[in-house]
Amino acid sequence: MLEKALVGSKRYWTWIFVLLGIIGVAFLTYLQQLKYGLSITGLSRDVSWGFYIAQFTFLVGVAASAVMLVIPYYLHDYKKFGKIVILGEFLAIASVTMCMLFILADMGQPMRVMNVILHPTPNSVMFWDAVVLSGYLFINLVVGWTTLGAERKSVPPPTWVKPLIYLSVPWAVSIHTVTAFLYAGLPGRHLWLTAIMAARFLASAFAAGPALLIMLVMFVRRVSKFDAGTEAIQSLAKIVTYAMCANVFFFLLEVFTATYSNIPGHMAPLKYLFFGLDGHNALVPWMWTAAVLAFMGIGLLVNPLTRKNEKVLPIALLAVFISAWIDKGMGLVIGGFIPNMFERVTEYTPTGREIMITIGVYAIGSLVLTVLYKIAIAVKESTAGEASHH
Repeated sequence: MLEKALVGSKRYWTWIFVLLGIIGVAFLTYLQQLKYGLSITGLSRDVSWGFYIAQFTFLVGVAASAVMLVIPYYLHDYKKFGKIVILGEFLAIASVTMCMLFILADMGQPMRVMNVILHPTPNSVMFWDAVVLSGYLFINLVVGWTTLGAERKSVPPPTWVKPLIYLSVPWAVSIHTVTAFLYAGLPGRHLWLTAIMAARFLASAFAAGPALLIMLVMFVRRVSKFDAGTEAIQSLAKIVTYAMCANVFFFLLEVFTATYSNIPGHMAPLKYLFFGLDGHNALVPWMWTAAVLAFMGIGLLVNPLTRKNEKVLPIALLAVFISAWIDKGMGLVIGGFIPNMFERVTEYTPTGREIMITIGVYAIGSLVLTVLYKIAIAVKESTAGEASHH
């Protein structure tokens, strides 16, 4: 089926070459990082995780969100998702690929990745994170490719795929739970030391991931003959609405617990994020933007009139997506490090080279996604054409 990715319009090839150009520039930047180490980033002794890990944390959620299509379609036989479930699985593949690349970018010496395989440490959360991520990538590749191949031949998918599909549901939850445990298991980091971290992660994942998927589906509908159907889009939009409401509710629970208990350690990171601390306020405008966008997105999605309006819907989804990206990315990761153990504030700002490498990883993800979507849509269009001939 790969040959379908080699046929495309002028626009398609222009897009591919633009992405390859960005990847090339980013790779040269990465070679600098490989030579000089992480000193070219804005990271420091006090803030040891930054922009890369923020993207990783966010994208694990986008990857896990494919399960929001798999459950209704395979477990509850919700036929409306039939056309887009493959797009969700392919989005998961691109997201996990980017997650792994961000981890690689964050390592001073990427050669040491092999140590995870050569010297497994089951008592480390990092080890389990590597296991669940690579497993999830494998499951989605096998399931997506096999079901698409079966659809191309107009036969039902082989029976051995069914167990893998069912396995992908708890597995998707596990990749995000394990990522949350990376944070929630660290004593001394007050913002992260909370039992609700995994639930917050999943809520924001099931809001941001499907929001991105709907925007992609609407874009695909504009550039191809493939239409996922309004009902599928609306059903997904409702999932985004519920998940985002839960996400904001969970965040407010954190705010209540920290402020009402009046424990200085718990209040300090939140104070830093929203009001600044000791004259340091780099993230304040970002966090308020995230808060405003979250409530704006929920407002537009809860109201059926605005949710069903296809001109307003993308705005609402974009608001939800960006809000989750800020809150779960920079807000969560950097907030955990500030103030440090000695109650000093060391601020962190990503450097230009760090941002360039990040853009490069997103370009690789976009390239993977473009190729997979091109194949999926070509198969869908050809099977739709054959069905109409019969």
